Amino acid sequence: MGILSKIFRRKSKDGASYKIGGMEDFMSLIRVYYQAVMASRLGITNLAMLPDLRMFKSTLKVSTVNNKLGLGEKNKCKKMLQEMYGMSEAFFAEIDGSIKANCRNINQVNNYFMLFQGFSQDLLTVLSSTLQLRLRMPSIFKKALRAVVEKGVNDIFVKEKFKDDAVRKATYAIRNYQQRLSYSREWMTEYAYHIILLAKKEPRNRKEEEKH
Repeated sequence: MGILSKIFRRKSKDGASYKIGGMEDFMSLIRVYYQAVMASRLGITNLAMLPDLRMFKSTLKVSTVNNKLGLGEKNKCKKMLQEMYGMSEAFFAEIDGSIKANCRNINQVNNYFMLFQGFSQDLLTVLSSTLQLRLRMPSIFKKALRAVVEKGVNDIFVKEKFKDDAVRKATYAIRNYQQRLSYSREWMTEYAYHIILLAKKEPRNRKEEEKH
């Protein structure tokens, strides 16, 4: 059993439906990183507030650095995301900056997570809706897929006419979220690209790709 399956305890009856290093692990590690940054910045010591960080810390037995929760966990998680998924330094720097600007005390943590959840959901919904056919390209064409996602992200900020009213509303919501959270278009592209790429590599989606 691989380290990630131990960390996140993803088990399947047939042993085939869970892919180690797939989208679930990526999203889990992203949550761990956010929680680690918040713990280290705000001095949070109650791990019950940070369930993903608690599991990560206890399973990997990450030592507490300088008696401050979050520092060691942040570095460990960042290294895993870089080695497994190739995430850039700029990606983490923007997360750190966003949390610094929006979470000045513990009471703002839940509100931040709610904002980010809405931002993430709307971003992926809009990209999936507006790039349907182009996202069907096989996942082996990584550069082409990233270019498609990058264009889709840019369109969110420049396009003014929409055929679908739901897409229009979600697009304007993303613009508002972006102003609040201060994530660049480059960050949004990197984040969405990896989720879409990993989703396409899931067992069910690989079968769908073979049909096209």
